Amino acid sequence: MTIYVPFCKKHHIEPRNPESYFSQKRDPFKNKVKSDFVKDRRRIKREYDEYKVRINGLPDAIRRRSDAYHAREEIQAMNQQREKAKAGGDEVIEPIKIAKATWMADGTHWPGTWLHPSQDHSRGDHAGIIQVMLKPPADMPVYGRGEKSPIDFHDIDIRLPMLVYMSREKRPGYDHNKKAGAMNALVRASAILSNGPFILNLDCDHYVYNSLAFREGLCFMMDRGGDRLCYVQFPQRFEGIDPSDRYANHNTVFFDVNMRALDGLQGPVYVGTGCLFRRIALYGFDPPRSKDRSSGLFSCCIPRRRKASASANSEETTALRMGDFDNDDMNLASFPKKFGNSSFLIDSIPVAEFQGRPLADHPSVKNGRPPGALTVPREMLDASIVAEAISVISCWYEEKTEWGTRVGWIYGSVTEDVVTGYRMHNRGWKSVYCVTSRDAFRGTAPINLTDRLHQVLRWATGSVEIFFSRNNAFLASSKMKILQRIAYLNVGIYPFTSIFLIVYCFLPALSLFSGQFIVQTLNITFLVYLLIITVTLMLLALLEIKWSGIALEEWWRNEQFWLIGGTSAHLAAVVQGLLKVVAGIEISFTLTSKSATDDEEDEYADLYEVKWTSLMIPPLVIIMINLVAIAVGFSRTIYSTIPQWSKLLGGVFFAFWVLAHLYPFAKGLMGRRGRTPTIVYVWSGLVAITISLLWIAIKPPSLQASNQVGGSFTFP
Repeated sequence: MTIYVPFCKKHHIEPRNPESYFSQKRDPFKNKVKSDFVKDRRRIKREYDEYKVRINGLPDAIRRRSDAYHAREEIQAMNQQREKAKAGGDEVIEPIKIAKATWMADGTHWPGTWLHPSQDHSRGDHAGIIQVMLKPPADMPVYGRGEKSPIDFHDIDIRLPMLVYMSREKRPGYDHNKKAGAMNALVRASAILSNGPFILNLDCDHYVYNSLAFREGLCFMMDRGGDRLCYVQFPQRFEGIDPSDRYANHNTVFFDVNMRALDGLQGPVYVGTGCLFRRIALYGFDPPRSKDRSSGLFSCCIPRRRKASASANSEETTALRMGDFDNDDMNLASFPKKFGNSSFLIDSIPVAEFQGRPLADHPSVKNGRPPGALTVPREMLDASIVAEAISVISCWYEEKTEWGTRVGWIYGSVTEDVVTGYRMHNRGWKSVYCVTSRDAFRGTAPINLTDRLHQVLRWATGSVEIFFSRNNAFLASSKMKILQRIAYLNVGIYPFTSIFLIVYCFLPALSLFSGQFIVQTLNITFLVYLLIITVTLMLLALLEIKWSGIALEEWWRNEQFWLIGGTSAHLAAVVQGLLKVVAGIEISFTLTSKSATDDEEDEYADLYEVKWTSLMIPPLVIIMINLVAIAVGFSRTIYSTIPQWSKLLGGVFFAFWVLAHLYPFAKGLMGRRGRTPTIVYVWSGLVAITISLLWIAIKPPSLQASNQVGGSFTFP
């Protein structure tokens, strides 16, 4: 890192992720004009390859070192026991069992999980860890060495930002609240160690693809009026997706249509990664220059009495004022109840608020900071500061505080990201959607069908939880705009559309089975309604494609997976969400698998792997029923006395339309080169036989039935 980062600065390297940069398939020398670039790049590449080899050998080195230390400990313990036995006159020496610890290079125990887990050193039972890998940089630029060094950095600022490794304490019996708890621990520790006014949140499978994205996000935050922005959300972009994007992993309709539309309201929702936060907004404060207004869905239309304003001051909507800690000692006294009893953390809050203010360089800037106010040197880190940071990441620190309820990431939902953003918008904050010309961040996404369905199931279950919780947009305060409220309502309601979607997918098959069309007669009124709906949907699709600039194929892939997810994961989410809300049955989710195969020759090997899951049953049943229904409809027409093919058109058309949407699902079941698992054939056969027997039992074939086809079509 000490030479790679200056190398990137010197030659303007993008992206700065070394693995991504060195694995690029395009010409690395394009637009490079410095004569020493080839030499520098060759040196950096060799250093990086050697670094990867050292990392690969690190587990074996740690294991050998730990075995050596363990053997030494056993010998010392045996010698001590023998000396005690001689002194006491005991002839029998009991065997000694010493926990096999994991040792660090400095000869001390690793405080986290050991290679051989034991008490206080296992997953879910270990102490908090903070290790400062790189100290805070100097205030003034530090330039590198000149031509005598392997790489010439004489005019390059070689300072590196502070790098800290953190692992929060975990103990049995304490709920660690998964990602939300980890983020809150990170916010507290960073407040003591660095206290930056802005926080960038990236998932572990994402990396920075555009180093200038930070500046573009800060431009919004530090602009005039930007002090009312709680976060800047960047779109998610993915690598390793199959060229056809079979399961709509790019999700361009959401990121390039929906999120851009929300940007014109109160701002986009928080999607869990690629987001630049204002620290003071995470602390639960109201935006500056905010005014108390009564809450409720119809408060904008129906005036309320002054007493009604108390309803807006509930625990969910009330927050501290940005200026409260300037002159109000009562609020300072209440900070320990809200943020915990760490004096370091409490003292850092007004500092973070002041640092995040826009520069007061214009009379229109209110609540700004004067130029040069941030030139005061930082306090150096010492053992007491690090010890305080370790204390705020302990598992007991959040007890009897408002962390997870009104402060930081909100607990109680598997989609804590949406709830956290909702709470900020509910206090009156705004957010911004920042789309950079070069992708800001990139990550990976599951290309396997089963993994993708499980991912969608997790999101949908979180939405159902939101709908049945106090975070339902129906209960939002009046500080949230009405259209923003509708957008959040859609976030909580969309899984319930799966119920109607299932019915719609079965209707064409039922019409073919029963011999009756969806409507009694195909008259002009029905055709007009159908034409109006079709034209409206086509115009909406055209507007989405034209306005956002997405391709027609991307839009169609999104429509296909909307039906696939709606008939599988969304339906299961409704059931699981109701079980959790009504019966109190908790649903556990595993992390989304990004890569499940070891096939290094095929980049998309995971795409063709078929892993059975119960989520596949509803779409599979829909496919089989529609196929059997089409076969029944054709057989009726063929064996009827007077075949009337036009009467079959309606039911078959809608059945094929359903099957067209489910085509990626069927293709995913085929695996590579049609290698379908036996379980798929078993289910398909059982479903086909069951539907056929049901049809025969409900409506046995007769002479009268043989003359009927897929319904009666009468044109006026």
